[in-house]
Amino acid sequence: MLIPKRTKYRKPHRLTYEGHAKGNTELHFGEFGLKASEGAWITARQIEAARIAMTRYMKRGGKVWINIFPHLARTRKPLETRMGKGKGNVEEWVAVVKTGKIMFEIGGVSEDIAREALRLASHKLPIKCKFVKKEEKAGV
Repeated sequence: MLIPKRTKYRKPHRLTYEGHAKGNTELHFGEFGLKASEGAWITARQIEAARIAMTRYMKRGGKVWINIFPHLARTRKPLETRMGKGKGNVEEWVAVVKTGKIMFEIGGVSEDIAREALRLASHKLPIKCKFVKKEEKAGV
């Protein structure tokens, strides 16, 4: 599973996933992609499950790019613990995904295979997603 290399000061404030993504809203690497239609925190486990679902369906053909990384540590206090005594321990790592962000890209496979692979991946994620494909450049 994905986790940052350095985790020394690893208890940041919560980041919001409201609003639209500033960058990475268009395809850069592959021909097909999975775009977030709403914002959420995506855990490292969900990213890994989506990756496995895609690569299994594609029978390890083509190439997959993962454009999100779980940098944010989510903490939790133990059950039946009184308030105070500092922030809780790190429970999981999450990626902050805002509306319009391209999360996964696929290249080197046909559109039918890419569409089905990304559909299977979207079922592993807690948000609504949209299949997008690269538009051909006109002119030149």
